[in-house]
Amino acid sequence: MTVSPELRTVGAPRQASPDLLRSVFRRHAAGVAVITAQGDRPVGFTATSLSSVAADPPLLSFGVGTGSSSWPVLSEVEYVGVHILGEHQRELAGTFARSGADRFGHPTRWSEGPEGVPILDDVLAWLVCRVVARVPAGDHRLVIAQAVAGDPAGAGRPLLYHQGRFNALRD
Repeated sequence: MTVSPELRTVGAPRQASPDLLRSVFRRHAAGVAVITAQGDRPVGFTATSLSSVAADPPLLSFGVGTGSSSWPVLSEVEYVGVHILGEHQRELAGTFARSGADRFGHPTRWSEGPEGVPILDDVLAWLVCRVVARVPAGDHRLVIAQAVAGDPAGAGRPLLYHQGRFNALRD
């Protein structure tokens, strides 16, 4: 006996727009990372767009707005830092997400890492990566970078971004 799939009614679709995309992605839980780079001064921003691209060679990607204060440095540097934040770092995530914040001032703790990249203290894991491509994507650039050094040994659980807030995993 063949069973037909049950038909269901789908709500009226909305036209694609920046607001629709933001509304849909608010429902998508994402890990929270901070991307750093060293220009005349250190720069950084909170990213929820971090993605693993390939294992061999070890490539990752993230998006950055061309209007962000970090973009002028990120558009030119050869190396970036990628930091996976823990649930204990909500304030740090907020600092690096806030426009006009002194991101590398007190209480942010960091040091110079490989290739002169700013490395944040007490993160779950970090990588220093060599930028291999900057791909135009609307008002952003998709940065593809190859890992050259790092440390996965931080303690704790990951910080997540969901429904416009930083959240911890639930048991």
